[in-house]
Amino acid sequence: MTMIAIIDYGMGNLRSVSKAFERLGYTVNVTREPRVIADASHVVLPGVGAFPDCMRNLEQMGLIDPIRRALSSGKPFLGICLGLQLLFTESEEFGLHKGLGWIQGRVVRFKTHDLKVPHMGWNTLTIKKPAPVFDGIPADAMVYFVHSYYGAPEDPSLIATTTEYGVSFASSIAAGNVFACQFHPEKSQAVGLMLLRNFAQCR
Repeated sequence: MTMIAIIDYGMGNLRSVSKAFERLGYTVNVTREPRVIADASHVVLPGVGAFPDCMRNLEQMGLIDPIRRALSSGKPFLGICLGLQLLFTESEEFGLHKGLGWIQGRVVRFKTHDLKVPHMGWNTLTIKKPAPVFDGIPADAMVYFVHSYYGAPEDPSLIATTTEYGVSFASSIAAGNVFACQFHPEKSQAVGLMLLRNFAQCR
């Protein structure tokens, strides 16, 4: 049975993410309980807010080890927006702060002088490598972004999609059981719902 645990660390777009999965007919548990996270078939790490605040909340709530166990468990794991950035070694947001360290690399700020920051609105995905979450999704799909920082992985083979905004940045990564995206699938209408359904169908 599919049971999706959405990790609640006191910040993030919990309601919109949970409602999107429920709309697709899936059972969702918004939780900060390690046992529920461990027992779930799928785990989602959402995120809205500042990187250092989120890492502090994860540490204070005892969620860092449960997240790391979920990442290494082989079960499908989805990171959304800040939930992608938290997977990196470190972020330069409000100083230099350590992340979960699952992806070697740094979260950096857009340094464009010609475009507004944050990067907000619809933009195009360029799919760089196949992943189950992309089944049925066109190569030039439009998705919704709201962010001022993006993750720059040291290993380019992790990059699943890129997007152009002054620079070509990694808009999603995929490796094994883990898929994480800088965009918001729960706000990306039909394409986003298709991606969430594909994720929920992963085993």
